[in-house]
Amino acid sequence: MDLEVKGIGTTSRNQAQQNSTRQKSTQGWRICSSDAYGPRPDDVPALDLKRLGDSDGESDLSYTPVTKGYPHLASLDSTSTISWGAPFPAPFSRHRPYHQEDLAVEKRKQAVVEQVLVDQLSRAVISDPGQDASTADLRQQQTTLSGLGSAPLRFRNRKLHQTKIKTSSTLTENLLSNKLRFDARIISRNGRDACRELIGFFFAFDKSLTVYEYRQFGKNRTKALPFIQRGIYCHQYGRRKGRQYDIGDFCVGTNLTLLTSQHIGLPTSVQEKRLLILRIISIDEMAKRSLLTSNNPALSKQEIDDRNIIMAVQGLLKEKLKKRGVRTVTGLVKFFRLRDQCVGGVLQQTELKQGLKQFHLELPDKDFESIWLILDQDCDGEVDYYQFIQVVIGEMNEFRKAFVRKAYMKLDPNKTGSISVNDISKFYSGRKHPKVLSGECSEQQVRAAFLDTLQESCISSKEVTYCEFEAYYEGLSLGIANDEDFANVMRNCWGV
Repeated sequence: MDLEVKGIGTTSRNQAQQNSTRQKSTQGWRICSSDAYGPRPDDVPALDLKRLGDSDGESDLSYTPVTKGYPHLASLDSTSTISWGAPFPAPFSRHRPYHQEDLAVEKRKQAVVEQVLVDQLSRAVISDPGQDASTADLRQQQTTLSGLGSAPLRFRNRKLHQTKIKTSSTLTENLLSNKLRFDARIISRNGRDACRELIGFFFAFDKSLTVYEYRQFGKNRTKALPFIQRGIYCHQYGRRKGRQYDIGDFCVGTNLTLLTSQHIGLPTSVQEKRLLILRIISIDEMAKRSLLTSNNPALSKQEIDDRNIIMAVQGLLKEKLKKRGVRTVTGLVKFFRLRDQCVGGVLQQTELKQGLKQFHLELPDKDFESIWLILDQDCDGEVDYYQFIQVVIGEMNEFRKAFVRKAYMKLDPNKTGSISVNDISKFYSGRKHPKVLSGECSEQQVRAAFLDTLQESCISSKEVTYCEFEAYYEGLSLGIANDEDFANVMRNCWGV
């Protein structure tokens, strides 16, 4: 039976679409005559616009995906449980700022590398004693020029481009290129110092090191400034005290100890301490492997014994701290700070034992004495209580601490060293807390519980210092085994 409705026959769907496309293409294009634009040159081929309507590739406007599957994202109705640290479904565009941030960090590091090379090479040339002879000749030339007479004083200073003779210094760019770059932070309870961006360099040819600070002045002006001048330094604390730094001493998580009295221009807050302790947070592993030699010192028996003692003590307290880590660590920090009369950050044995007893973390006398001998190597009867907590309880690795520092710097962009509770309340997000997702609690209730726990551990009820902020996450870290879970907690809470 032949059916036809309003002149349209029963053809297949694809054929109807092709016919419709041909009609639109022939009606939509207007072919202009050659009279409007003049005759066509013989070497130019004719343009056949009618062929556009015969193209099957352009007529099908439907989209066929490459695969029938979909991007795998965690769904709220899935049977798998979503922990506080689980990544939450997010648009792909949210990953772009992190990539841009990484590029910005690498750009800053490269700027520091270039600044170090310029500083070291120019300093070696200008300060060379052999340049004094050329300076005298330069002054004589300036004074003997016709019409000048005696040259003004501002023209008598030697500049880098005025070094006419070859310097006797052997320092070259090739020598400086054999270097190990590392990132470091200051171990300090002062938030301004703890958040300084430090980039260090260890030069293999003379075993010297220097540390630069990347600073920002205003909104658009940035500069890399020397923080520790290049020189040959030795360990000032620990079993290697008095030994010169070598390439084997540079590992992620290790400390560099320097005497503050040997360095001019350090911040006042840093000069208050006898030692400047720099924690290495990342290194260039490829450069280190290329610079390693068979002569690098291994751990001594004393260092191995110290490490075993610390691990054994931390193992004793691990189970006790698994479910109450936050309140214990923050409580200990507050307890010791209230008993620090001189605000020097050090306490005696009796006060440290009292703090451990207060929070039910008593140690056997033998283990406590072993820890005390490791920390009190100067035998002055006092130990930094913050360092004592980190040794007895343990501390986060540098991967986790990087997220804590990012979150704190986001809350304290001006690096004042403390942040108000109001600012914390504005930035903290509890939307992805498991109790909020399950409907057990509201986001406001989760935020209030977080602020109550944090304020309970603070000396001031309106401000939170870097030390207190870090102590909170030191305790939280004890109950999170996986690094990526901890990182997701920080991303979900602070968006870092």
